[in-house]
Amino acid sequence: DLPNPYEVVVVDDASPDGTQEVVKQLQSVLGEDKVVLRPRKGKLGLGSAYAHGLAHATGRFVIVMDADLSHHPKYIPDMVRMQRETGCDIVSGTRYAYGGGVYGWGFFRKLTSRVANFLADTMLDPRVSDLTGSFRLYRIECFQVLIEKVVSKGYAFQMEIIVHARAMGMSIKEVPIVFVDRLYGKSKLGGSEIVQYLKGLLRLFLTV
Repeated sequence: DLPNPYEVVVVDDASPDGTQEVVKQLQSVLGEDKVVLRPRKGKLGLGSAYAHGLAHATGRFVIVMDADLSHHPKYIPDMVRMQRETGCDIVSGTRYAYGGGVYGWGFFRKLTSRVANFLADTMLDPRVSDLTGSFRLYRIECFQVLIEKVVSKGYAFQMEIIVHARAMGMSIKEVPIVFVDRLYGKSKLGGSEIVQYLKGLLRLFLTV
């Protein structure tokens, strides 16, 4: 229950799972000013999806989250509270601080995430506990600048956002979250994603 005005911007890349129909049903109940549907004609990538949604956001802050409830909305008040108390530019939901965690992942997925964060922490010194998570609150002008700088794809995208934010002097705080793996569908994490991440890690190590 948030006391401030809010809107939910849904970016859908022509997914076949009925997302747009569900959003339209929500619009009929909550109003199109509260639930904003901004579909695209096809799958055009995460970065451009963020930019597309950002172009239609009207507030001073934006929260980015997965719509499959892997990121539970119950953590949003904690993020808002953290930003108000500290005045920070970014609040990142972390799975790897006290009170956070992961539910539903197998051993390989947990190991991959842990190793990815360990390598990034060692090489880039981002001073956050969870570089690869995407459940975050951003000051909108900061997010606009970061989106324009990021060139990584896939798994490395979230890492690069935080690394650039640190390099630009933005303040970052964390709140613990429990990530629950999706019940339907499959993760996109595979060998090509891991290779992309490692390439992105090396590029950031050499350039930022």
